[in-house]
Amino acid sequence: MMGDIVNAVVWVLLIAGGFFMVTGSVGMVRLPDVFTRMHAAGMVDTMGAGLTLAGLCVYSLHDGTGLVAVRLVLVLAFLWFTSPIATHAVAKAALSGGTTPYTVRGAQAGAGKDARGGGAPDAARQAPADGERGVGDPS
Repeated sequence: MMGDIVNAVVWVLLIAGGFFMVTGSVGMVRLPDVFTRMHAAGMVDTMGAGLTLAGLCVYSLHDGTGLVAVRLVLVLAFLWFTSPIATHAVAKAALSGGTTPYTVRGAQAGAGKDARGGGAPDAARQAPADGERGVGDPS
Protein backbone atom coordinates (compact mmCIF):
# COMPACT_ATOMS: atom_id res chain seq x y z
CA MET A 1 0.00 0.00 0.00
CA MET A 2 2.73 2.44 0.97
CA GLY A 3 4.71 1.54 -2.14
CA ASP A 4 1.75 2.49 -4.33
CA ILE A 5 1.50 5.92 -2.69
CA VAL A 6 5.23 6.54 -3.09
CA ASN A 7 5.08 5.46 -6.74
CA ALA A 8 2.15 7.82 -7.33
CA VAL A 9 4.03 10.73 -5.75
CA VAL A 10 7.14 9.92 -7.81
CA TRP A 11 5.13 9.79 -11.04
CA VAL A 12 3.33 13.04 -10.28
CA LEU A 13 6.66 14.80 -9.64
CA LEU A 14 8.27 13.34 -12.76
CA ILE A 15 5.31 14.21 -15.01
CA ALA A 16 5.12 17.74 -13.58
CA GLY A 17 8.87 18.16 -14.14
CA GLY A 18 8.51 16.90 -17.70
CA PHE A 19 5.63 19.32 -18.29
CA PHE A 20 7.73 22.29 -17.20
CA MET A 21 10.67 21.12 -19.33
CA VAL A 22 8.53 20.79 -22.46
CA THR A 23 6.73 24.08 -21.82
CA GLY A 24 9.98 25.93 -21.21
CA SER A 25 11.58 24.40 -24.30
CA VAL A 26 8.67 25.50 -26.47
CA GLY A 27 8.92 28.95 -24.89
CA MET A 28 12.62 29.21 -25.73
CA VAL A 29 11.78 28.61 -29.38
CA ARG A 30 8.61 30.71 -29.65
CA LEU A 31 9.23 33.78 -27.49
CA PRO A 32 10.33 36.97 -29.27
CA ASP A 33 13.52 38.19 -27.55
CA VAL A 34 16.42 37.19 -25.35
CA PHE A 35 14.81 38.40 -22.12
CA THR A 36 11.59 36.42 -22.46
CA ARG A 37 13.57 33.40 -23.61
CA MET A 38 15.71 33.64 -20.48
CA HIS A 39 12.54 33.46 -18.41
CA ALA A 40 11.56 30.24 -20.19
CA ALA A 41 15.05 28.82 -19.67
CA GLY A 42 14.84 29.69 -15.98
CA MET A 43 11.57 27.81 -15.65
CA VAL A 44 13.13 24.74 -17.25
CA ASP A 45 16.08 24.95 -14.92
CA THR A 46 14.31 25.58 -11.64
CA MET A 47 10.90 23.96 -11.94
CA GLY A 48 11.52 21.24 -14.52
CA ALA A 49 14.80 19.96 -13.18
CA GLY A 50 13.72 20.64 -9.59
CA LEU A 51 10.57 18.56 -9.78
CA THR A 52 12.36 15.79 -11.68
CA LEU A 53 15.16 15.65 -9.11
CA ALA A 54 12.59 15.73 -6.28
CA GLY A 55 10.82 12.72 -7.81
CA LEU A 56 14.11 10.85 -8.13
CA CYS A 57 14.96 11.76 -4.54
CA VAL A 58 11.65 10.39 -3.22
CA TYR A 59 12.18 7.19 -5.22
CA SER A 60 15.74 6.73 -3.94
CA LEU A 61 14.67 7.32 -0.33
CA HIS A 62 11.92 4.73 -0.65
CA ASP A 63 14.34 2.34 -2.35
CA GLY A 64 16.71 2.57 0.61
CA THR A 65 19.62 4.36 -1.05
CA GLY A 66 19.93 7.45 1.11
CA LEU A 67 23.34 8.46 -0.23
CA VAL A 68 21.87 8.89 -3.71
CA ALA A 69 19.13 11.11 -2.26
CA VAL A 70 21.75 13.28 -0.56
CA ARG A 71 23.59 13.70 -3.86
CA LEU A 72 20.36 14.58 -5.65
CA VAL A 73 19.55 17.22 -3.03
CA LEU A 74 23.03 18.70 -3.47
CA VAL A 75 22.55 18.88 -7.26
CA LEU A 76 19.15 20.51 -6.72
CA ALA A 77 20.62 23.09 -4.33
CA PHE A 78 23.41 23.83 -6.82
CA LEU A 79 20.85 24.41 -9.59
CA TRP A 80 18.70 26.66 -7.42
CA PHE A 81 21.69 28.83 -6.47
CA THR A 82 23.36 29.07 -9.87
CA SER A 83 20.37 29.44 -12.20
CA PRO A 84 19.22 32.90 -11.02
CA ILE A 85 22.81 34.16 -10.95
CA ALA A 86 23.48 32.94 -14.50
CA THR A 87 20.21 34.39 -15.79
CA HIS A 88 20.98 37.73 -14.19
CA ALA A 89 24.47 37.77 -15.71
CA VAL A 90 23.14 37.00 -19.21
CA ALA A 91 20.44 39.68 -18.89
CA LYS A 92 22.97 42.27 -17.72
CA ALA A 93 25.30 41.37 -20.59
CA ALA A 94 22.45 41.66 -23.10
CA LEU A 95 21.47 45.08 -21.74
CA SER A 96 25.04 46.36 -21.74
CA GLY A 97 25.43 45.04 -25.29
CA GLY A 98 22.62 47.29 -26.45
CA THR A 99 19.73 44.82 -26.66
CA THR A 100 16.44 46.47 -25.76
CA PRO A 101 13.56 44.47 -24.31
CA TYR A 102 10.73 43.61 -26.66
CA THR A 103 7.61 45.68 -25.94
CA VAL A 104 4.19 46.04 -27.47
CA ARG A 105 4.30 49.30 -29.41
CA GLY A 106 2.76 52.17 -27.46
CA ALA A 107 1.44 49.99 -24.64
CA GLN A 108 3.94 50.95 -21.97
CA ALA A 109 4.56 54.32 -20.33
CA GLY A 110 8.26 54.36 -21.18
CA ALA A 111 7.92 53.18 -24.78
CA GLY A 112 10.74 54.42 -26.95
CA LYS A 113 13.29 54.61 -24.15
CA ASP A 114 16.27 52.34 -23.88
CA ALA A 115 17.35 50.46 -20.74
CA ARG A 116 19.19 53.50 -19.30
CA GLY A 117 16.18 55.80 -19.65
CA GLY A 118 17.36 57.75 -22.68
CA GLY A 119 15.57 57.88 -25.99
CA ALA A 120 16.46 55.07 -28.37
CA PRO A 121 16.47 55.60 -32.13
CA ASP A 122 13.85 53.71 -34.12
CA ALA A 123 16.46 51.38 -35.64
CA ALA A 124 17.57 50.21 -32.17
CA ARG A 125 14.11 49.06 -31.12
CA GLN A 126 13.53 45.33 -31.01
CA ALA A 127 11.17 44.17 -33.74
CA PRO A 128 10.01 40.71 -34.76
CA ALA A 129 11.97 39.05 -37.53
CA ASP A 130 10.43 38.58 -40.98
CA GLY A 131 7.60 36.09 -40.82
CA GLU A 132 7.21 36.32 -37.03
CA ARG A 133 4.38 38.00 -35.21
CA GLY A 134 5.09 40.06 -32.13
CA VAL A 135 3.04 39.97 -28.95
CA GLY A 136 -0.14 41.99 -29.52
CA ASP A 137 0.27 42.24 -33.30
CA PRO A 138 -2.97 41.66 -35.20
CA SER A 139 -3.16 38.31 -36.95
